[in-house]
Amino acid sequence: MQIGPYTLSNNLMLAPMAGVTDRPFRQLCKRLGAGMAVSEMISSNSLLYGSEKTLRRANHDGETEPRSVQIAGSDPVMMAEAAKHNADNGAQIVDINMGCPAKKVCNVMSGSALLQDEALVARILDAVVNAVEIPVTLKIRTGWDPEHRNGVAIARIAEQAGVQALAVHGRTRACAYRGEAEYETITKIKQSIKIPVIANGDISTPEKAKQVLEQTGVDAIMIGRAAQGRPWIFNAINHYLATGKHLAEPTISEISTIMLDHLERLYEFYGEYIGVRMARKHISWYSKGQASGAAFRQRVNRVDSVELQLALTREFFEQLEATSHQPPIQTNLKEAAA
Repeated sequence: MQIGPYTLSNNLMLAPMAGVTDRPFRQLCKRLGAGMAVSEMISSNSLLYGSEKTLRRANHDGETEPRSVQIAGSDPVMMAEAAKHNADNGAQIVDINMGCPAKKVCNVMSGSALLQDEALVARILDAVVNAVEIPVTLKIRTGWDPEHRNGVAIARIAEQAGVQALAVHGRTRACAYRGEAEYETITKIKQSIKIPVIANGDISTPEKAKQVLEQTGVDAIMIGRAAQGRPWIFNAINHYLATGKHLAEPTISEISTIMLDHLERLYEFYGEYIGVRMARKHISWYSKGQASGAAFRQRVNRVDSVELQLALTREFFEQLEATSHQPPIQTNLKEAAA
């Protein structure tokens, strides 16, 4: 998979997710098999460039290449300025958000709301591509609503503007995250343009990854929500695509090691107050499906210190590990029958 001068190690990418794909999570997913990870969405509003939140979102210290920053907005001039600002501050790829379905984003004609106005899409893409010398990529949905799936038209506009890769989520803006992603439109998009196309949406298992790659003919796939609490999914998919065999699921001990390292990096990145709060969602995802997980989450979400959060989390996973090592209970069948 090639984007501009960058050859990715594989064709698996971590999708940009607000409040999730910060630097610690991007680095973790790359270590566990993602060929590329895109940053959280950064507003094109220059008044926010110096805000603590924007500076954190644009922080790539120590991150492996390529460093991809996603920008969002609806004004071509502001988007061009935002692209140049981020390129000047270390971004190696600029990704444009035309896929976010959130109301607060769409209500200001940003994100996937832009898909309603193909002329504006063209002006934004032209302005951004001409503003920077680094590759520009684009993320879209299949259209505004099921009656207006104009993904093919948007893809052709993107290719003509000089966009170097296109990621497509298999739902419209109106669908949000309801129902199932469809890949027929993504297949049509891939057949309509020559630049790399990346499929996104509901890819949560190695089998589904293989199916989508074969069905659509795309160059890569993008994983979002399925990586929450399961960042090792990239290694699992890579292994399955290469061998046709499944990697063993990580043990409780391995999950604990990955998670605790992740938490430490969150505390270091955000500081204690924000770090503890950011860690809560990740702890919830890591513990999902584990025995007594709900009771654990109720307890751990009440604490406000790094020390207590780590202590409760270690205790929970140590208990899980101890339980998993216990031999099965031998029952005397005659006594049970009696």
